[in-house]
Amino acid sequence: MRYDKVGSVMTTDVVHAAYSTPFKEVARLLADHRISGLPVVDDDDKVIGVVSETDLMARQATAPGPHGEKYRAPLNQLTRGARKQAAKARARTAGDLMSDPPVTVHAENTIVEAARTMAERRVERLPVLDEEDRLVGIVTRRDLLQVFLRPDDEIRGEVIDEVLVHALWLPPRGVEVAVAEGVVTLTGHMERKTETEIAVSMTRQIDGVVDVIDNLTYRLDDARIREGQALHGAADDWLRGL
Repeated sequence: MRYDKVGSVMTTDVVHAAYSTPFKEVARLLADHRISGLPVVDDDDKVIGVVSETDLMARQATAPGPHGEKYRAPLNQLTRGARKQAAKARARTAGDLMSDPPVTVHAENTIVEAARTMAERRVERLPVLDEEDRLVGIVTRRDLLQVFLRPDDEIRGEVIDEVLVHALWLPPRGVEVAVAEGVVTLTGHMERKTETEIAVSMTRQIDGVVDVIDNLTYRLDDARIREGQALHGAADDWLRGL
């Protein structure tokens, strides 16, 4: 199965800052490039943190009001998070502003892995690292969504080649494959129930597939194979890996 790598959709011209980059320069970089965050790197291009618009807003949140009234810290100011926000409000450089440790991804990671990381860590962008953990790009949610722009014909071809022919050893026309707006419909008759389940499962994993409609039938219901019973068939290696 082929998964598009993060390196295939990332932006390589990365706007970044150094630890000592002044506060106003960070704000200028975000505004000039119309981005909401950027990585902070050391002298070896290793990512040490990330600065977002939210980090900069910490200073605005503690600025005096229109009538000169001073900001009053909340009663929970002694919590770790509150102390961190207070420090950012006094920040003068990117190093003081940044959130760390950074959430990153490697160029060889799959788009699925990057999307899962974004969702779990609730971030909108990920600095992309090479094999030596140096910054080589950045990937955003919008970049990851490009996978769903794959043409239907391209998806159909991959289902036939990777799933039906190479994985299940079926003739190219053994199962009818139709794709419309990323929704794949599988229609046909197969030998075993487990083979239909594998066909549907592997198709779901293909880049750009939105959903799979299962219209497959089977001759033999082998779903309840006795424990220890030997498997014999085209997709047995795949089954053993489950």
